[in-house]
Order: sequence, then structure tokens, then C-alpha cells
Amino acid sequence: MERAAMEFEPVIGLEVHAQLKTETKIFCGCSTEFGAPPNTHTCPVCLGMPGVLPVLNRKVVDYTLRTALATDCRINPESRFARKNYFYPDLPKGYQISQYELPLAEKGTIDIGLNGQRKRIGITRIHMEEDAGKLIHDPGRPQSRVDFNRTGVPLMEIVSEPDIRSPEEAGAYLRQLRAIVRYIGVCDGNMEEGSFRCDANISIRPKGSDSFGTRAELKNLNSFRHVEKALKYEIRRQIEIVTDGGQIIQETRLWDPDQNRTHGMRGKEEAHDYRYFPDPDLLPLVIDDDWIDRIRTTLPELPDAKRARFISQYGLPAYDAQILTTSREMADYFEVCLKWCKNPKLVSNWVMVELTGLLNNTVKTIDQSPVTAEHLGKMLQMVDDDAISGKIAKIVFTEMATTGQPPGKIVEKKGLVQVSDADALGAIVDKVLADNSAQVTDYKNGKTKIIGYFVGQVMKLTKGQANPKMVNEILRKRLDS
Repeated sequence: MERAAMEFEPVIGLEVHAQLKTETKIFCGCSTEFGAPPNTHTCPVCLGMPGVLPVLNRKVVDYTLRTALATDCRINPESRFARKNYFYPDLPKGYQISQYELPLAEKGTIDIGLNGQRKRIGITRIHMEEDAGKLIHDPGRPQSRVDFNRTGVPLMEIVSEPDIRSPEEAGAYLRQLRAIVRYIGVCDGNMEEGSFRCDANISIRPKGSDSFGTRAELKNLNSFRHVEKALKYEIRRQIEIVTDGGQIIQETRLWDPDQNRTHGMRGKEEAHDYRYFPDPDLLPLVIDDDWIDRIRTTLPELPDAKRARFISQYGLPAYDAQILTTSREMADYFEVCLKWCKNPKLVSNWVMVELTGLLNNTVKTIDQSPVTAEHLGKMLQMVDDDAISGKIAKIVFTEMATTGQPPGKIVEKKGLVQVSDADALGAIVDKVLADNSAQVTDYKNGKTKIIGYFVGQVMKLTKGQANPKMVNEILRKRLDS
């Protein structure tokens, strides 16, 4: 078979670095707070001064164990820290403390959903390590500065198996992993601040082949969209090289979001290039069953379990359940609403559309929502009880967002109670039909869609406060008699 006629498939593995939500660094007591003035969160330990010794932050281990259990990993009873040796200006010690031959956890799984199908992605390993500093390049001069605040910030590296076969699967895997670490409270998942970072290893091979091709590592991927776009570009680039008779070079490549392309950075290092060896200043880490059991009891309901429960318990469509369980905060908000409104689908629609729209427009997270879950639930119960219409509910919702007042008080103050008196509505319908005899004739001649015009006229006369369901029933009874 000629190369040009071959069909190729990508083989993708992802390395995710998740910054752990500890208050202090992994081996010293310096703060991990983001945004501090440069080089103010440092000490002799994280700056690698002579004679200092690292002390492991126990919470870093707890958080990594939580992640390992949430992804069904096997936890090694003994793991070791190693020195990863390389020189770079943002690495003050000349090495990074990581884990190599004996990581904390191995052989886990994450299930992803894509286009209605479920797929299991393997996890090779999860280990702990320290972050490096940050180089700041001066655009006006050939000069760089270094900020060591980030040096020693605790990271958890989660390495997937090469089980991913498309950019879309890669995006689904990252979203699911991000949801998990946020659900269990170990990482805030903020890609813009660098607390959830991804490198992608990508190669291609002929479809049906079991062998692996030469891979490139993609860096500078700071959003799900960039990950997918970079992988699509790299797949095309590698296929073009192979079909033209060339060979892929093993290298590290940077994604340029302005030009929508990758470009070579350096040759890809192998493990032996880093001269790993056990860190002599840190004892082996021993994890016993009691420690694991204690961490297991702290795990919350995870996204997949919550999604399945929302479908079975509340009768929600799979799409709704997927959206509502994207974050733990949204899922909790939805369930608090249900304490006040007994219509799950109505609550789901409003949380996914009106509430999400409000939060996007005001650039707020759901835990900063100006409309509380209790107020939204009480307002939606008024809709479900036909006390107010959906149109009036949108007015009330806007007022709640602006003033923070409860829906009952807003409805009372603005006189927005829905008119559901059959006699009162019948009289208004009779007036509308009398004033629009030509349209009545059209209806009786088969133009039944014109009933929407009559409903609109009734709503206009009642300033939107008529019960639309009752209006429709009365109109049809009058018109069809």
C-alpha cells in the first residue's frame, strides 16, 4: 500500500500538572498564594540555600491520595522522592524534587463520555513534585527576570496511558479530570493561572497497527480549546510529513495560539538525560491501610455517580445531568433549589439557561451568584403553582439579581401575581374576540395558528399577568364552539 493511500490514527497521551490547594509549599512553610509581588514568598529551603533540608507537607500527600482513590489507582505502600537534574534559570537548586521509579500511585482509570459513548482511559501514574519558578521576559530589552514565588509550590502530575485517539477525546478527558480534582477539593482547576496545566504527547500510526510512532510533546496548552486545536494541527503536520516520505523527529514543540500552529522548541529529552536518583534528604514515604481508609472516608460523591443519580432520582435527561454535574458547586446549587421547588426539570432549565447566562454576563462563579438557590427555588415553585407566569418569572429573576430580595416580596410589591380567575379571564377573552372579528373569521376558516395573536392581545391587556394556560383553554373553548 502506498503511504499516500494509508489511513492514520493519532495516539495521544496527556501529562497534567495540577497545583494542589495547600496554603504552604511542598517542602517549606512559604505561602502558595497567587499574585504576590515577585520573590516575596521564598525562603532558604525553596531557594536551595546550602545546608537546608526539605520537610514534606502532609496535606500534599493527603490530596494526592484523594486523587488516586478518586481515579481507582493502586496506591504503592512505599514511594520515593527523586532528584530530576537539569539546569534552567528558574530552578534555583539545579534539580527538581519529583518522584520517578516509585510514584505514589499507578494504574488508575477515568471514564469519559463523548457523542453518547463511554470510553475508559488508563492512568499510568500519579506522583508529587515541586514547581519551578517563572521567567519574565522583557519585551523591550534582551533580558529576563525570574520570580521564585512559584518555586516549591506542590504539584501533582497525572500521566495518562496512550489511550486517547482524537483531540475531542483529549478534551473530554481533561474536562473529566478537572471536574474530579475540583469535586474532591484538591485543585481549583484554574488553567489561566496555571494551576491546571497540560502537556500532550502525540504520534500517528497506520490504522490497525499496534506499534507506536515517533512522538512530539506539545507544551503551552493553557485551555481545553488550545489543547484540541494544537492536537488537530499536529496530527495534520505529522501525516503530511509521513505521506511525503519524511520522518517525524522526537522533539518538544510549542503551541502558538496567535498563528494556530506548533513550532519546534528543543529535542525531546529521555529519562536518562535527567540523571534521576533518590533524594538523600527525604525518607521513603510509607502509606499504610489506616491512612488510605481515613482519606477514603473524606471523598465526596464523584461526578459520574452524581450524574447517574440525577438521572435516576430526578428523572433528568442525560444532557441536563451532564451539564449540572460539571462542577460540584452547580450540582449543589441545583439540589438546594429542589428543597423549595419540586419540579426538577423546571429547575434544571433555569439553572442551565437563565442562571448561567446571568453568571456569564456578570463574570461571576455560581458560588458568587447574586440570586441564591433558595430564592430561585421559591420563585420556580410559584411558576409551577401557576402563581406567576414564565414571563413574569423573568422579571422577578432580574429584580432578585439586582436587589437580592426574595421573590414573594418582589411579586407583592410590583403586583405581579398571575391572573388565574376563570371569570375575569373569560371577560377579557370575550373583549379581545369582539374587537378582532376579522381574525376570528380567519381562525374559523382554518387559520388556527392565529390563536397566538389572541393570546398576545390578552397578555397585553393584563400586562403579562394572565395565566397563559388558562387563556389558551378559554380561547379554544370560545373559538371552537
